[in-house]
Amino acid sequence: MTNEWRLVRSGACAPDYNMAADEAMMKAVGAGEAPPTLRFYGWNPATLSIGYFQKAEDEVDLEEVRRRGLGFVRRPTGGRAVLHDVEVTYSIAVPEKYPGLPTSVTESYRVLSEGLVHGFRALGLDAAMVSLASEEEKAKYASAGSAACFDSPSWYELVVDGRKVAGSAQVRQHGAVLQHGSILLDLDIEQLFSLLRFRSERLRERLAASFADKAAAINDLRAARGLAGVAASDAEAAFADGWARSLGVRFAPQPLSAAEEAETARLVAEKYGTDEWNLRR
Repeated sequence: MTNEWRLVRSGACAPDYNMAADEAMMKAVGAGEAPPTLRFYGWNPATLSIGYFQKAEDEVDLEEVRRRGLGFVRRPTGGRAVLHDVEVTYSIAVPEKYPGLPTSVTESYRVLSEGLVHGFRALGLDAAMVSLASEEEKAKYASAGSAACFDSPSWYELVVDGRKVAGSAQVRQHGAVLQHGSILLDLDIEQLFSLLRFRSERLRERLAASFADKAAAINDLRAARGLAGVAASDAEAAFADGWARSLGVRFAPQPLSAAEEAETARLVAEKYGTDEWNLRR
């Protein structure tokens, strides 16, 4: 087993490129054509992404998304809607049979998320991985009727001061595990909830208020502690160090290969850049 992984820093990219690159990376890693990889990226323009199983036209106000000049894309992973704006987005691709990686989705999620815990702590925030084994624990972090991802609890939740601080999702295909997620630096709850459909304005307002109690962004949490805001580059460095520590690996900065970029371009043209994929449910 090599303990050297690839570190890709893509910068701010278009939404269809981001999802296509994650899938191309997963395929290359699964085929043994690329090493296990940690990738950081941003979004240009700011983008609303939805989970694989969501019904776009039922749950999202697509006209409002366009009016605000935002991007829109469907992820290959599950989960709910995420507004990607002032944040660090990460993706990890690792062979499905990587030594020490549990075969269980929930346990592999826990292992691959440990680096997040170390990263938050390096940024002065005492994060913890909370097991949501009981229905009572799940209910604490969920709101019925909300399509927002940070309102959707997984089996393990990453929390600071009892509030969710990262939303991640995972898929296993092509002999590899892809886990990607959103680490918020700042959070615009009004904008997020303006993009989602609700039965009534009253329900929208109630769920937005509930969301504010359950989710938090790094810079708000640091401000409450009298700490300065964090730039995306500093956050990336903290989380990369966190994963190096939790996984026992070292990172070698490298770009995606020419073959991965070619596959990314194909997936943009045939999948993630098309209405057939993004609006299909």
